[in-house]
Amino acid sequence: MTIIVGYVPKPQGKSAVDTAVRIAKDTGDSLFVVNAGVGEAVDDPLVATPQQLENLREHLDTTGVPHEVRQYLRGNDAVEEILALEEDLPDVRMIVIGTPRRSRVGKLLLGSIAQNIISRATTPVLCVKAPRQ
Repeated sequence: MTIIVGYVPKPQGKSAVDTAVRIAKDTGDSLFVVNAGVGEAVDDPLVATPQQLENLREHLDTTGVPHEVRQYLRGNDAVEEILALEEDLPDVRMIVIGTPRRSRVGKLLLGSIAQNIISRATTPVLCVKAPRQ
């Protein structure tokens, strides 16, 4: 089976990857890690640079977990890309996404990416918090 991981080059992205790796080691699943953005804007903090993607691949190579890393910058937001993957891949076990730590008010305004994935996905979604600073 496959675990889809929504990756952003932030602490919550690393937490999502690390959690998915632990689950995949227990279940024998493979990972499909995706980073997506609407365009090629290098100033978008959610879009990984080529070096960040290379670092991610090197980290995943050390885990022994089968994986694929893809970046989509073709006009769709991360929600659309992740949900399209969920539909296209035949054996998705779950989607793992990272969420930043938020204040009480911030929790009311759960990020639109996370909220949309949670409400629209047909497989379980695991939200992982970023580590405490």
